Amino acid sequence: MAFCPLDYRYGCQDFKHIWSELGRHERQLEVERALIWAHMKMGKVSESDYKIVESISNSETVTKERVSEIEAETRHDIMALTKAMAEAAGEAGWCIHLGATSNDIVDTAVALQLRDSIVLLREQLINLISVTANLAERERDTVMLGRTHGQAAVPITFGLKVAVWLDELRRQLVRLDEAAPRIAVGKFLGAVGTGAAQGEGARELQRLILTHLGLGTPLATTQVVGRDRYIEYVSWLANVACTCEKILQEIRNLQRSEISEAGEGFDVKKQVGSSTMAHKKNPIKSENASGLARIVRSFIIPTYENALLWHERDLANSSSERFTLSHGSALCEDVLSKTANVLQNLWVDKDKMLENIANQKGLVMAEKVMIELVNHGIGRDEAHEVLRSASFEAINNGEELIDVCSRTPAISAAFTAEELEAMFEPANHIGVSGEIVDEAVELARKAIV
Repeated sequence: MAFCPLDYRYGCQDFKHIWSELGRHERQLEVERALIWAHMKMGKVSESDYKIVESISNSETVTKERVSEIEAETRHDIMALTKAMAEAAGEAGWCIHLGATSNDIVDTAVALQLRDSIVLLREQLINLISVTANLAERERDTVMLGRTHGQAAVPITFGLKVAVWLDELRRQLVRLDEAAPRIAVGKFLGAVGTGAAQGEGARELQRLILTHLGLGTPLATTQVVGRDRYIEYVSWLANVACTCEKILQEIRNLQRSEISEAGEGFDVKKQVGSSTMAHKKNPIKSENASGLARIVRSFIIPTYENALLWHERDLANSSSERFTLSHGSALCEDVLSKTANVLQNLWVDKDKMLENIANQKGLVMAEKVMIELVNHGIGRDEAHEVLRSASFEAINNGEELIDVCSRTPAISAAFTAEELEAMFEPANHIGVSGEIVDEAVELARKAIV
């Protein structure tokens, strides 16, 4: 019976396999094998013994079921693993786990899980960046209403709105690439980090193992890899999940009935929005992913607390990390995937955007008129007061601001009717939006090549 929603509702199978019981088992076998490979390279284990260990270091030969049987007796997961491996290796089993402590295996296997997770997360992020770049380029010059404090502000372009998301996503990619070498790091210096059990060549043994596995080699550790590395990883998960929710929250707001400028794609032939309100087209995928993003962020606090271990280590972190790393990773991947899907199938109603601007009766162009007054020699504060008074008059009388402006002496004396009309064209007050979109798209596409 499936219990966790990750089992039956969220996340992709390839990603979940990394953090599954089997995925953990496979990587621990790989670490144990790499240890014997390094001993062989340093002359402590024969090539023939290594070949035997190599041949049995797979989940078909040393099964998770057999390890679980032994663990039921030993009540120690890594001892159960090494006994099962030695059992399968026969006479070559003498060298299994040679010079290692349990956490050399555990933390190095987790480093492999983190490395493999970063690969898939990066793929999803690159796809999201590509989709977002296409959307920004497509909507480069789509004029819409900018909003601050939940109220109408001045015109913006939808392309610029998307470019803001795009550049943030690009920064998330930069952060991930910079952090990956610090995150995917194992350790192999024994019970308290001295390397005493490995002998004089301890540091070289560690270097051989970790480089062979494609992991970073730490300078100093206790019995565990420094959890500042996990903090950086989970913080990145939380950060990129926050970016995604920021995007999805905006889409949900733009899809509100009273705004209705953009929203999720909806299969009108099959999809149901509500069991009772037949007209509904709810932004269900955006809401779903937003909720998951909140779960991802919630793992930050226990991840910080897991770094606070007693002396050279205790076990208070272990059970917690089985949730924070696995669930945080899998859910973040799901959030990235769903965000890309929403943006790829996004509908944009350009006419509704212009209609919403028009419904403001020209008020959103007050800034434009004020600036033009300043350019005609009127002081900035005086020009501001002229437009503030005209705006409130228009609001109180339900008039168009342009009509009030046309009979305001300070304005009518400065501009012709044609000039005033041009000032109230929203497309004439979007500044350098197009340039920003172009550069954001260019930088993003260079980053994902």
